[in-house]
Amino acid sequence: MKTVVVVGGGITGLSAMHYLQKLKKEQNLDLNLVLVEQQAELGGKIRTVKEREFIMETGADSIVARNESVMPLIQELELEDRIVYNGTGISYLYANNELHAIPADTVFGIPMNEEALFSSTLVSEKGKQAALRDFDTPNETFTRDSSIGEFLEAFLGKELVHNQIAPVLSGVYSGDLYELTLSSTMPYLVDYKNKYGSIIKGLGENKQRFQGAANKKFISFDEGMAVLIDRLEEKLESATIYKGVGVNRLIEKEGRYDVEFADGTVLDADYVVLATPHAAAQQLLASKELDAEFSRLINSSLISVYLGFDVPDAKLPADGTGFIVSQDSDLHCNACTWTSRKWSHTSPNGNLLVRLFYKSSHPAYAKLKNLTKAELVDVALSDSEKSLKITATPLIAEVTNWKNLMPNYNMQHKAAINALEEKMARVAPNIKLAGASYYGVGIGACIQNGKDVAEALEMELRK
Repeated sequence: MKTVVVVGGGITGLSAMHYLQKLKKEQNLDLNLVLVEQQAELGGKIRTVKEREFIMETGADSIVARNESVMPLIQELELEDRIVYNGTGISYLYANNELHAIPADTVFGIPMNEEALFSSTLVSEKGKQAALRDFDTPNETFTRDSSIGEFLEAFLGKELVHNQIAPVLSGVYSGDLYELTLSSTMPYLVDYKNKYGSIIKGLGENKQRFQGAANKKFISFDEGMAVLIDRLEEKLESATIYKGVGVNRLIEKEGRYDVEFADGTVLDADYVVLATPHAAAQQLLASKELDAEFSRLINSSLISVYLGFDVPDAKLPADGTGFIVSQDSDLHCNACTWTSRKWSHTSPNGNLLVRLFYKSSHPAYAKLKNLTKAELVDVALSDSEKSLKITATPLIAEVTNWKNLMPNYNMQHKAAINALEEKMARVAPNIKLAGASYYGVGIGACIQNGKDVAEALEMELRK
């Protein structure tokens, strides 16, 4: 019998264990499966908080529905009847101390036609004319490994990128556009430019793809994201699960490993999957030979503040689901989701629930990162009053502070991962790295990563 120990009970570790268990049953593998999580609950960043009438999330509030790994897992877990889809509506950008509707027919603020470009209230006539150069300027230098910020500015002009596109894309990918590659964000843009001669025309020619994705783009569950975590745990009947116990170190013994728990327990493992943040994996591996590669991986920070009011959701601007904040703003937040509007199940009585995001990329973060919960709530209340004119006292406030735990894929990320994989194969051949630190930050990407790790281990077991 072979023993596989998965360290980390977040969505990647749970997915890896789910698919290992599935392969064990289907292939009749003689496997001992063990999952270890240092927290008292599984789920990692995914945790649902219920207070008064509101449902809130400490981490992601949803999953991108079109990711090919998502629906098969949901079907295997028999959760189809628990799915809820996002409400759709206008996205706003807060600039010049007021909300501006992001034009229809845009993708992350990038126009899909000239009408969308010229309808923007965020870009001057001069800026719009500069963006038209996209139609007659060929791409001679940019590839998928190029900076997306430099690529977009070269063809669409600085003003459109700075005023409309950058706030949206930076909000989604949590980083400086000039430090993010096309391959890690929107690789198809360079393909469209090369094929159609224009980014705008390329998006327009593929409009149906993006319009289809805009409606019912995200999914959650009727009692929050914890439904997925709880069902994964419930279905792991062939695995041993340790919760509330950390792992102190890994001791290599002739190709196998002693996994030493914080309580002194030692497990003998043939394979170990480290589904943890990269800093934790680096500490457990304790290999100077790997430190240079690990040091190239970068994390950012995020503070999330929910505010729930005894105020009707209808007080919000009509047909909106939230706003992103421009780079030059009097607000401290990067974005605000109108949660009760986007997800009706989070506020059954129709009262207002908003979620404000404070990222380390914002100049104000340095002053915010060490504030108390009460002080952060005051900042969020000030931002909501300025942007939404809400002056009521909140019924509830929920603050989550993820310090240096949000993976940030910069220009060096892909090269660092390739180098790390190459060295890992030699230094620790029976240890696999998994999770958002390496192979994609979305829940769908983490599910796929967990499945890929399980399949890779199954192949090795058959050698």
